[in-house]
Amino acid sequence: MKLRQIQIITLFPEMFTEVFGVSMMWKAQDRGLVKFSTIDLREFGLGPRRQVDDTPYGGGDGMLLKPEPLFAAVEFAKKNDPEALVVLTTARGQRWVQAKAQQFANQERGLVIICGHYEGYDERITTLVDEQVSIGDYVLTGGEIPAMVIADSVVRLIPGVLGGETSAEIESFSDGQTLEFPQYTRPAEFRGLKVPEVLLNGHHAQIDEWRKNHQQKSL
Repeated sequence: MKLRQIQIITLFPEMFTEVFGVSMMWKAQDRGLVKFSTIDLREFGLGPRRQVDDTPYGGGDGMLLKPEPLFAAVEFAKKNDPEALVVLTTARGQRWVQAKAQQFANQERGLVIICGHYEGYDERITTLVDEQVSIGDYVLTGGEIPAMVIADSVVRLIPGVLGGETSAEIESFSDGQTLEFPQYTRPAEFRGLKVPEVLLNGHHAQIDEWRKNHQQKSL
């Protein structure tokens, strides 16, 4: 299977060190399925102060990420992985859902994720972007957390990352509509709380029916 690269363009690369080094993210790298890297946008900043932002034309509060550093960073990332999809985290992007994560995982292409920051970015950067993504209708300080969400939700769907062959299939939102059914493990009774009897009887058809009946519809 082809090694996939996930490159994160960010002003805060240190935020990703621990995230990429644990759990499924670490396992994906250890198994040679994914390679993570961060690209420090500041390295492409302008002048002796490595400027990456400026005030918006037309006035207004806040600072916008400048086009020159962003273009240079994306071009650098594409040299590493010319076929990679470029994703921009932005509040006006398409809502990130499980089906989208599955689509990205199925494409078997690398990702370049641009973390937005400050009050926004120069609009011209969108000419280099394949997808604009939002993880929800709320405001965050920057795009680092959305980038982690995107990377994690895609990586765990790559074959070989999760333990069982059907692990991803039975998870919440795997069909786009329902949540995962309740699950239990040993002991069969704990502080008076018992595991449903049907899950203990070994009758697989009844267990499947119980699980189907106890799945909830997503909002």
